[in-house]
Amino acid sequence: MASTLLSIQVIPKTPDGRDTIPYVDEAIKVIQESGVKYEVHALETTLEGELPELLKIVSDMHEALFKAGCPGVISQVKIAQYPAGISMDRLTEKYRP
Repeated sequence: MASTLLSIQVIPKTPDGRDTIPYVDEAIKVIQESGVKYEVHALETTLEGELPELLKIVSDMHEALFKAGCPGVISQVKIAQYPAGISMDRLTEKYRP
C-alpha cells in the first residue's frame, strides 16, 4: 500500500491570456504516463504513491508546461503521508454508491 496521497491543482500562466485547459491537459498527461494511481476531479487531481516519486511527477508537470510555452506555473499541493499506508479508495469508500 502507498504511503502518500498528493493532490495538485496546476494554474498555468498562459501566453497572451490563452485558455488554460490545454495546458492542464498536458500536466495530466504527465501523471497518466507516470503509471501511478490517480483520480482527476473538477478542481484538482489526486495521486497515490511514495512521496519522492510524487514530488518528481510534480516537477515533471512543471517542466512539461514550460516546454509547452507557459512562462510560469503555480501549483497548489496537498500531501497526506502515513508510513503505515493510505489509499484514496479507503478514505472515500463510505461515500461511494
